[in-house]
Parts: sequence; C-alpha cells; structure tokens
Amino acid sequence: MSDHVEFRGGDFRGPVIGKAEYRQQAPAPTALDALPPPAAGFTGRDEELARLRAALDPAATDAAQAVLVTAVSGLGGIGKTALAVQAAYAAREAGWFPGGVLFVDLHGYHDVPVTADQALQSQLRALGVEPEHIPATPDERAGLYRSVLADRATMLILADNASSPDQVRPLLPGGSRHRVLITSRHRLPTLGARLLALGELPPDGALALFDRTLRAADAGDFRIADDPESAALLAELCGRLPLALQIAAALLSADPGTPVHELCTDLANARSRVDRLDDGERSVRLAFDLSYQRLPEAEARLLRLFALLPGRESGLPAVEALQGDEPGAAHALLSALERAHLVERGSHRGRWRLHDLVREYAADKVTTAEREAARERVLSFYLTQAKAGDLRWRGKQAHGSPPQPFRDREEALAWLDEERENLVGATRWAAVRKLSFDASWLSAVLADYLEWRRYFDDGVTVSRCAQAAAERAGDAHGEADAWNRMGISLRGTGRMQEAFDACRRAYALYDSLGRDGGKAKAVSNMGMIRNDVGQVDEAVDAFRYALALLRRTGDRHSEAGAWNNLAITYRKAGRVKEALNALRRALELYRETGDRLREGRAWHNYGITLNVSGRTWAALDACLNALDICETYEDRHGEGQTLYALGLIHETAGEPARARSYWLRAAEAYDRAGSARDAAYARRAARFLPRTAQVSLPALTAPAAPTDTPAQASPPARTTDSAQPAPHPPDAPGTAAR
Repeated sequence: MSDHVEFRGGDFRGPVIGKAEYRQQAPAPTALDALPPPAAGFTGRDEELARLRAALDPAATDAAQAVLVTAVSGLGGIGKTALAVQAAYAAREAGWFPGGVLFVDLHGYHDVPVTADQALQSQLRALGVEPEHIPATPDERAGLYRSVLADRATMLILADNASSPDQVRPLLPGGSRHRVLITSRHRLPTLGARLLALGELPPDGALALFDRTLRAADAGDFRIADDPESAALLAELCGRLPLALQIAAALLSADPGTPVHELCTDLANARSRVDRLDDGERSVRLAFDLSYQRLPEAEARLLRLFALLPGRESGLPAVEALQGDEPGAAHALLSALERAHLVERGSHRGRWRLHDLVREYAADKVTTAEREAARERVLSFYLTQAKAGDLRWRGKQAHGSPPQPFRDREEALAWLDEERENLVGATRWAAVRKLSFDASWLSAVLADYLEWRRYFDDGVTVSRCAQAAAERAGDAHGEADAWNRMGISLRGTGRMQEAFDACRRAYALYDSLGRDGGKAKAVSNMGMIRNDVGQVDEAVDAFRYALALLRRTGDRHSEAGAWNNLAITYRKAGRVKEALNALRRALELYRETGDRLREGRAWHNYGITLNVSGRTWAALDACLNALDICETYEDRHGEGQTLYALGLIHETAGEPARARSYWLRAAEAYDRAGSARDAAYARRAARFLPRTAQVSLPALTAPAAPTDTPAQASPPARTTDSAQPAPHPPDAPGTAAR
C-alpha cells in the first residue's frame, strides 16, 4: 500500500488537492458464548445429564452413530432449559465445542413467538455476519448460515423453547460435525432427533433442590435438613415439578422465619395450589397457561374432562366414556396431548395420567355443565363395567344380559384391579344428588371384589359414601345395607369395636324395616367379630340366631355362610364333631347355590377341622380341594391360608420337611397378596419357632347382644368331643354376610 496518488491523464480546470484516506473495517461482533447462567440449585438429573452428554459428544464420528440433533421435551416448568444449559456448560468445559455455543430463545409458547426466519437472522449476526451481507430471502439466508457453519470449528447450537419442528429446522447445520440441542414442551419426532422426555424430579432430587436453593440464599438455612418429613410433603404438594419447587423455595427464602410445615399447611389448604405457587416473578399458572392456550378446542376440552377422573390414571375406554364422542376420537386427542406433555402414559400401554398440578389446573377450567354431564357418563360406564366384571370374576352370568365386555374372569379381574382407584373414587360422587343412586349402587357392586382382594380400607370408603348418600335420601334400606358392608370392611382392618357398632346399626335398621334376612346377615357378622375377640359362646348364639332367621327367609346361600362361620367357632370351642357337621351342611349349600369361591373357603375350614379330629388324609384331600379353587380364582390370600393348613397337616403326619415347604409357599402367597403379617407368621413356623402364641387381637369392650333375640335355632346335635384345636393360621376364612 502506498501514499502516492496518481493524477496523470486527468483534465483539471483549476487547483487540485489530493487526499488519501485509509479505513480498515473491523469484523462484526460475534456471540459465540451466549449461554444463560446455569440454574441455581440444579440437581436430581444425573441420568438425564449423562444421556445428553453422550448425545453431544463429538467423539462419535461415525455418521451412523453421530447424534446431530437432541430434543429435550416435557411439561412447562419441568426443567428442560436448566438441564440443557447444564449439559451445554459441561460440554464446553470438556472442550467439545471449540467453535463456541450459539443460544437462541424461540419463545415458542408466547403470544408472539420468534419465527424461524427471525431466529436464522439472529444466528447469522451472532456468527459475525454483517447485517448488510445477510441475504434477502429465507432460503438464501439458510444457505449462508450453513456455509458459515461449515467454516467453523465444532459448535453447539442450543435452541430453547421451540414449539414446532418448523421453528428450528432452518437452524440445523448441513454437516455432521456440529450438534444441535433443542428444548420444547412438545415431542419433536419429525426432526430425526434423539428424544429425551423429562418427568418430575425423584423425591431425593426434589429435597436436594430445596436445600441447595435455600442455602444459596443463606448458607445457614438448614430448614430442609431439620425437617425432612415436612420437606418431603412439600415436594409432593409441588408435584416435584422443578418450577413449583423453586417457587416454594423462594417463598421460604423470602420469609426466613417460616417453618417448612407451615408452608405445607398453606399449600394443602389453598383453594388452588396452582395459584398459590407464585413468587411474584414466576407462576405455575402462567407456565400452564402458555401450553393450554395453544391447544385446539377438542384437545382443551378433553384435558378439562380428564381432570375429573378420580384416580391417578385411567384406561382408554373410561376416557372415551368421559368424552362422550364417537369411539376412537379420544385416542388421537390423548396422543396429541401427550406430545404436548399435558397428558402422560400411565403404568403400561393403554393407561393415561395427568401430573397433579396439571389436573388441578385443568379441573379449574371445567364448566358446571361439562362437569355434571361428564361425571354422569363415566359413572354409568363404571357401573355397567363393574357389574359385568363382578359377574364374570365370580364365574356367573346374568340371564338375558347383553354380551359380556370381558372374555374371561382373568380379564374381568385385571380391569377391576386397574380401575379400582377410579371406581372407589367415583363412589364419592354419591354426595351429588343427581349421581347418588348410581354411585351407591356401584359401592354395593364392588363389595365382594374389595373383600376378596382384601382392600378393606377401600371397602370402608365406598360403604361410608353409600351410607351417607342413603341417609341424605331417606333410603333406610340402602343405609342398612351400607352399614352392614361397612362393618365387614372395618373388621378386615382390625377395627373390631367400630365394626361391631356398624353391624349393630345395620341390625337396628333392618329390624325397623322388618327385614329378617338383613337382620340375619348383620347378626352373623356380629358373630364373626365376637369369635375374633374370643367371645366364643356369644358367637355361637349369634350364628344360631342367624340360622333361625335364614331358615325362615329361605336364603340358602346366606345360610351356607352362617354354617361355615358357626363351624369355625365350634372348632375354637373344641366342639369338633359339631364343626364337621356344620361344614358338611355349608358345603352342601354352597354346591347347591353354585358359589365355588366360598365353597373353597368351606373346604379349607373342613380340612383344618378334619386334621384336628385326627383324620389326616381326609384333611389333606379337603385342603387340596380348597387350594385348587384358590388357584383357579387367583385368591392369593386364601391360597396362603390353605398352604399354611397343609403345612399343619403334614406336621401332624410327622413330615416336618414337607410342612416347612408348605409354610414357605404360604409365605410367598401371602407376600403376593400383600399380607406381610401373615407372611411373617408362616416364615416363623417354617423356622420351627414355637407356634403356640396366637396373633394378638385388638382390645374390645364386650359388645351387648341384640335386645330382641328370638328363640334360639336348634343346633346340630351337641357332642362331648373335647379335642382341643391345634394352632391354626391367622384369619381362618370366615364368610361375611352381605
């Protein structure tokens, strides 16, 4: 370069002054390290962070293995951006992206999202392209973007908060050297990306987030460590959603004197947790609003209705009934809501669930008319299915009934097991006058199933709902039945005095209505409670009284149950021959009425009693009959009881090795049935520990007998057999009278 200015050849008409100026243009500024700061208190995502690091690692040079695009998706507030930024910092520190990190927030769920072309221009400027050199058309701009990236060392492009594939597709590089990391509330499968869906934090991660956030504000704040139980409850009230957890931590930090349990109470009692979780800058409601407002009306309606289902998850048929549209419509809408992370897959295929806070948010948007109509539809569906399931699992078929929705009893039981939480929850709708009748009927239909599966707490719940509804409606018959069923369930929970009081209430109502059959059932149930607490003579009187009433009514099925229960009491009293006579009568009546389930229980009791009487091989045959029925009907608890009894029989026969084998099998069956106490009892027997100690029973004030007891029924001929009963398994199977 020279300072010489050449004027030769010029035609000048006057004085000329030459001046040379040299301007060296500086390069346009770049933004190649534009990551936002990492989230304070970030924790609980070790597994997800490891998966992101593996996907971003440029060492995967094989084109077939390289992951060019990774998309992190999840519910609003689930911590997608925090995870992506953390992964980007980790990758940068590892030296994987010497060319730098580009970051753009696409604001995909705001009222005015960043367009793909706006994002592209922003990235070109960040790469140092002068504005005047940015081409005029989107296609040309995309071409320049890919060309600039091709000349750069390996880079990471982080596109945050995308709402659609089209919003980020122009930002994808042309080669395989760079990496792209995207966050979105929607799954973006059409990008050919490695997909990573985020769920709520694990419990320990939620507590760690609380602790780190509070101690970041005040290093001496140990409220989480000092009260971990309240902190765990607070995390659950926040749905373990990182945004909600951070807001709760901010509320605690803003008021250092607030105990954690106080905020728990505040949230639990709030009309809306979604509204309460707001720290002035961040809001759970606002986060959900951004997703909800983008939904088409059909999807928004289904989300609102789904929030009405009472259980934590539901099957597709229930959702279809809830929606009330043509069959098949719900599945497509659920899939769309799943892609938006507003609905989640449940425990297995065909099951769906909502996050707790999303459920509360969506339920708040349901209109009264929508709520009433939807609940009526789904309750009708539950009642129809439950009635069919009840018949099928018990091996019965109603005459003239429509085709069964279940192919076999296994399918019926599987449906009842899956929908149990919803079915029990739906009985609470009995408080709504319009739904009261169907909800109470549903409670009655579920009674046998809940007892058979030993869900006694659920049995108490559904019976209380039915009792309260019947009382409000002035339905004394329904109220009496509900009190009787409640007594059966309370007995199953071990609350003997409450159980007796419930059955006594039922007896009084039946008596006022002149229902001898109901009185017999209530008295028989009171007899079982008396037997449980050792009031053997009073129990015998109760069963004989019940039998007298049942003979009068001709209820052969309930009579079979009364004979079975009387036999148990006779055996306890050492009246073994009378017990055997009673059980033969029970077995005869159960066969006559076709109740194989309860026939199995009677065979079990018959086997135990035969063993006590010294008839070992006959006892073995009886218990094997019982075991076959238990296995056929998947009665795991009854299987455990019968296996235990078989162990006793083999011990009596002098075969300790076989006895031990049966007791261990009994423990396994009890484990499958969820009966830990009985499983432990069986294992103790298998270790040959003394088995003379009986299972402790709750203390009970001796209940008074009914005041209007009629003349006692004639029992089977009394014998002088004084044989004492051998140790027997816990909870020998009596028969509740409904």
